[in-house]
Amino acid sequence: MAVSERRGLGRGSPAEWGQRLLLVLLLGGCSGRIHRLALTGEKRADIQLNSFGFYTNGSLEVELSLLRLGLREAEEKSLLVGFSLSRVRSGRVRSYSTQDFQDCPLQKNSSSFLVLFLINTKDLQVQVRKYGEQKTLFIFPGLLPEAPSKPGLPKPQATVPRKVDGGGTSAASKPKSTPAVIQGPSGKDKDLVLGLSHLNNSYNFSFHVVIGSQAEEGQYSLNFHNCNNSVPGKEHPFDITVMIREKNPDGFLSAAEMPLFKLYMVMSACFLAAGIFWVSILCRNTYSVFKIHWLMAALAFTKSISLLFHSINYYFINSQGHPIEGLAVMYYIAHLLKGALLFITIALIGSGWAFIKYVLSDKEKKVFGIVIPMQVLANVAYIIIESREEGASDYVLWKEILFLVDLICCGAILFPVVWSIRHLQDASGTDGKVAVNLAKLKLFRHYYVMVICYVYFTRIIAILLQVAVPFQWQWLYQLLVEGSTLAFFVLTGYKFQPTGNNPYLQLPQEDEEDVQMEQVMTDSGFREGLSKVNKTASGRELL
Repeated sequence: MAVSERRGLGRGSPAEWGQRLLLVLLLGGCSGRIHRLALTGEKRADIQLNSFGFYTNGSLEVELSLLRLGLREAEEKSLLVGFSLSRVRSGRVRSYSTQDFQDCPLQKNSSSFLVLFLINTKDLQVQVRKYGEQKTLFIFPGLLPEAPSKPGLPKPQATVPRKVDGGGTSAASKPKSTPAVIQGPSGKDKDLVLGLSHLNNSYNFSFHVVIGSQAEEGQYSLNFHNCNNSVPGKEHPFDITVMIREKNPDGFLSAAEMPLFKLYMVMSACFLAAGIFWVSILCRNTYSVFKIHWLMAALAFTKSISLLFHSINYYFINSQGHPIEGLAVMYYIAHLLKGALLFITIALIGSGWAFIKYVLSDKEKKVFGIVIPMQVLANVAYIIIESREEGASDYVLWKEILFLVDLICCGAILFPVVWSIRHLQDASGTDGKVAVNLAKLKLFRHYYVMVICYVYFTRIIAILLQVAVPFQWQWLYQLLVEGSTLAFFVLTGYKFQPTGNNPYLQLPQEDEEDVQMEQVMTDSGFREGLSKVNKTASGRELL
């Protein structure tokens, strides 16, 4: 069972799902770059703890407060357990593959950037091995002081842990005090050894890493490995509790997240301006405005508010390590409303509701009844998953499942548009309505292409961009998503604006009796010499 928490966020048992959701909404799951992960009965051989982008003078602090292997003492001394710290060139790419179960990362001799922390339970030591060029990557025992008096790189303080009965160490040698740092025979940093404390059948130690120069900047991935569980069917459960604190010189945000405060603030202003401009159009064309137009305005303002609170949250995360609880609540409420309004609006426009009809078909009602609740649940689940640590056993699984659900919703929401296109194609041959139906058909085809492009840019291309760009440019992922969303909103408003030349508003869709009567009157010559007067928008149901 995995128990994970971040600053200001506690997690209960699985049975308390509603209470956990309330805590997420009240305390803001994206708290900060201070992570606490507790795993009990864990059997995985490789645990991906966290990934973070560091600039020069950035620091990584790791405190292993509990490691209980659950084996006999003789068996524990032969275990191969430890941490690995690797640098990856692009965002979300991991250094280790889980396909080869027999390949233990702690036994590799790599020429690329890699740091191994090998836990030796027999000699109560943690051996640090470095691979690749790491001239200015500094590793020190213990944690950084809470309030350093002078800026700059911390200096190690060597203290020797005192032995106690049972082969353990006294309380003074626990992570609060600095474990021993021993230089190897070569006198180089590659032979660094940290002290390991043993108390109550558990092990603990701590260390911190400082990025000393621009050459060491990059996206770092921290992993825990228990290579004895790499053979399927021979896993042994173990317990681990670890605290990870990451920080850059300018705050707690990763390198890719630092521009997000300004980005979300600018995009919030753009959506607000678009919403105000849209409302001004509605006020100038009062007699051509439908309910769906006001729903589109509500979506633009909700999106602006959501981005505003998101930007403020990032500001406080960067400065304090966690968001303000009240602002986090407002952000998640706006986020949920935005997600629901977005798919409702897309589906209603695609079905032609309020423009050419006021009643949804049975098939369209089924799509709404399935897709909209799934999308709302997906947004709620994303918030819950974002509050979990990356090392949780079900973190990756739930992320992939929810991503798939979101894609299914995006695909299903296209069905009303496809049905409307087919309906207009069948009706395009009706006498007297060919021009109008062809214009509406063209409009629907454009809208279909717009929805497809929006889904691909925000769900597929954006993720590929995030993987391809360097670590400090990963914020382009959010820029592409928000820019695509803004472009989609603007194009949708342009296509369906309440103006007289809009194909939707030129002629109302007549019922079958009117169509039949018009055909009879035309064939009989009764209407010869008469001109038809079109209905105006004021003859429709208006707000």
